[in-house]
Amino acid sequence: MDLSLVIVSVAAFLTPTLLARFKVSLIPTTVAEIIVGVILGKSCFNIIHINSVLNTLSTLGTIMLLFLSGMEIDFSLFKKSKPTTELATKKAQNKTKETPLKIAIIAYSLTIVVSVVLGILFKVCGLFSDVFLSVILFATVSLGVMISILKENNLLGQSYGQTLLLFGVLGEIIPLLGLTIYSAIKSGNGGTLWLISLVFLAAAYLLARFRNFFNVFGRLTKSTTQLDMRFAFLVIVILVVLATSVGAENILGAFLAGIVIKLLEPEEATEEKLNAIGYGFLIPFFFILTGVKLNLITLLSSRATLTLIPLLLLAFLLAKMPAYYSFKRLFSKQNALAGTFLVETTMTLVISGVAIAQNIHALNSQQGGALTLAAVLTCLIGPMLFKKLYQPKDEQLPKTTVHIIGTTVTSVATCHQLPHDWYDTSLYTQHQESYETYKNSAPVTLLGTLEPADLIKQGIFDTDILVITDIHSKINYDLALAAKKYGVERVLVRMDDPNPDEADSMEKELSNLKIEYFNTFDTGVGVFRTAIESPEVLRFITSSTSSLFEVTMTNSRFNGGLISDLPEINEVVISKIVRHGKFVDPRDDLRLQLGDHLIMAGPREVVSRLRLLLDNQLG
Repeated sequence: MDLSLVIVSVAAFLTPTLLARFKVSLIPTTVAEIIVGVILGKSCFNIIHINSVLNTLSTLGTIMLLFLSGMEIDFSLFKKSKPTTELATKKAQNKTKETPLKIAIIAYSLTIVVSVVLGILFKVCGLFSDVFLSVILFATVSLGVMISILKENNLLGQSYGQTLLLFGVLGEIIPLLGLTIYSAIKSGNGGTLWLISLVFLAAAYLLARFRNFFNVFGRLTKSTTQLDMRFAFLVIVILVVLATSVGAENILGAFLAGIVIKLLEPEEATEEKLNAIGYGFLIPFFFILTGVKLNLITLLSSRATLTLIPLLLLAFLLAKMPAYYSFKRLFSKQNALAGTFLVETTMTLVISGVAIAQNIHALNSQQGGALTLAAVLTCLIGPMLFKKLYQPKDEQLPKTTVHIIGTTVTSVATCHQLPHDWYDTSLYTQHQESYETYKNSAPVTLLGTLEPADLIKQGIFDTDILVITDIHSKINYDLALAAKKYGVERVLVRMDDPNPDEADSMEKELSNLKIEYFNTFDTGVGVFRTAIESPEVLRFITSSTSSLFEVTMTNSRFNGGLISDLPEINEVVISKIVRHGKFVDPRDDLRLQLGDHLIMAGPREVVSRLRLLLDNQLG
C-alpha cells in the first residue's frame, strides 16, 4: 500500500481530533487540513508524494464538497413570507420591509460592482491581466466554511443566519457559472457553450422524473442495498459526466446534483449518510492535498509573489466590505460587521478555480499559489473576527402559527387549550351560524368561500400548521392538496366520510405527500380504549393542566450528546424518542441525533427553554 495514502488518512483523522482535544475553535477544520498539508508536503517535510490514487481521491473530494454545498441550500428562503393575520400585517407595516433575500441580493450586487473595480485596478497596475477571472475569484464565497461556522453558532435557522447563507449561496452559484463560461471560452470551446444548457436540462429531467423517489424508496430498500445512496451517486455521476462531456467543469455537475437531491427532499438519515461519506472520507483528501501541492519555499522566494499575496488578500476583503451597508439595514452595526467578516471567507471555489485556470494556462504557478494562500488567510481572518464581534441577541421563544378551517366546539376548545406562549391560533369558518356563535369567544374569521385561490389571497395558507376540519372529506382532501402544493409545512386534515371507492387512493396520496389525516370515529375509539386500559393515561392526556410535549432536535451542538447532559433534564420526564419513524427508549447512555423527536412531560417553562435550545429552526 502506498505510504502517502496512509499518511494522508492519518492526518485526516488526527486533525479534527487534535482541534477538539485542545479546544481550538477559531480555526475551521478545512483550513487546519490545508495547514497540515502544507507541513507534510513540499513546503516542509515533503513526506507525501501525490500519485494517481491521491489525485483521484482529491477530485472526488472536490465533487463531494460542491455536491454537499448544493444540498445545503434552503430553497424556502427564496419564498417571500406573508403576514398571516391582521395584527401581523399591522406589525409588518411598522417594521422595516427588508427581508433576508432582499438584503442578500443588494449586498452581493455591491460585491460584484466592487470586484469589477478591483479587477480593472489589478489590470491597470499590471498585477493581474485577466479581469474576468479576477472578478470571478474576488466575488467568490466559501459556502462550506460559512455553513460550518453558522452551524457551530446555531444561527442557520435565524434571520441573521439565513441572510448570510443566502449571500453565500449567491457567492457560490454566480461565480461557479462564471467560471464555467470562462473555462469554456478560454479552452476554445466557446462555440459549444450552449451545450452547457444540457446539464441544466438533465438536472430538471432527473428532478421531475424522480419527484417521489424518497417517498417510496423506504418500501424498496434493504440494509444491503442502500437505494438512497445509490440514487444520490447515480445523480452525481450522470451530471458530472455530462458536464465534462459538454466542456463544462465537473464541479458544476456536482453542484447541480446537490440541488437536485435537496429538492427531492431526502430523509434526514440520507443527508447524514451523504455528509458522513463527504466530510468523513473524501473532502479531507481534497483540502490536505491542496496544502501538499503548495510550495511555500518557492512562492515566498519570489518578490513579485510576496507583493501579490497581501494585495490579493486585501482585494478579497475589500470586495465584500460594501455588504456591511446592506446588512446593517436589518441587523445591529456590530452584528452587520461580524457578518461581513464571515462572508469574507473565500477558499473552496478559489482553489477549484485556480486549478482550472492553471490547466488552461490562464495562471502560472506563482499566481495560483498566491491566490490560494490569500484565500486560505481569509478563512482564518473571517471566522476569528466574526466570533470576536458577533453578539447573540436575547432569544425569545417564537410562536407557531396554527390556522384551523372549520369552527366547532372541539376546535374552539382546542384553540383555548393550546399554550398561548407557544401557539398563535386562528379559526376560520364558512358558516354564518358558527361565526355568530363563537366570534365573541374565539379568534374566528368568516370566509366567503373555501376556494384555495381565495384562501391564499387572505393569507390562510401562510401558516406553520394548517388544520382542516370541515365535515365534507372531499373538500378537506382538495384543500389539503392545495395547501401542500402551496408550501404549508404541516397539514392535518379530517377524513370522516370519504367515498369508499376513492378512500384508498385518497389516503395513499395524503401519505405520499406527508399530510396527516384522522378519522373522528377511530380517534374516539382510541380514547375509549385508553379509558378502559389505562385510566390514568386518559386522565393525563385530557387534563387541561398536564400535557405531553414534543420537541424536535435540530441543533447540531447537541448531535451525538447524551440525554443526561441536557440542561434541566432532571426537571422533565422523556417518555419516548421517535427516530426515523421508530420509537426508541430514552436510556441514559443513548446519544441524541439530529431529527430526533423527544416526547416529554414537565413544567411548561422548563420544556419551553429546552425547546428553544434543541430546536434550532425556531430561532
